Amino acid sequence: MLMLKLQPARPALRRTILIAGFGALALISGPRSAISAAETVTLDRAAREYKLPDQIPWSKAGQSGTQSANLVGNPSQPGLYVQLLRRPPNNWSPPHKHNHTRYITVLEGTMWVGTGTDFDKNKTVPLKPGSFLIDYAGQMHYDGSKDDGLTIQIMGINPPKGDAEGK
Repeated sequence: MLMLKLQPARPALRRTILIAGFGALALISGPRSAISAAETVTLDRAAREYKLPDQIPWSKAGQSGTQSANLVGNPSQPGLYVQLLRRPPNNWSPPHKHNHTRYITVLEGTMWVGTGTDFDKNKTVPLKPGSFLIDYAGQMHYDGSKDDGLTIQIMGINPPKGDAEGK
């Protein structure tokens, strides 16, 4: 096993790379992307924080089967939040509105979205993975999943308590 220590301009970002077998040849003769799968990299968590999929703190499924995970902040508290929401197949929300604008990205499945106070699954638009949606503050809407379920990322900024939107 060959061990290399890379020392970038900022010492706090030191990385240790362990390379097994012929991976050393890839480092010497090829680009960074050719390094063996046996490499180990340690990141400075003060510079960059991450969670792997199996480390996401999903809630237990409620009666409807919906799960959520708060990645940053909390949607029920003032300030920025980023949340994941996972809906099982054929799960819908009734018409509702939010007191702040929300930004949504579809990650998996299909999100079916409608607007207004009259709930009608047949008057929805399908949003596939990679689609982006803005739910404007105070506007009535409904959404859900059909046969394939869905996973979305929701981001928003709750106003401070006492603001006109936060009352």
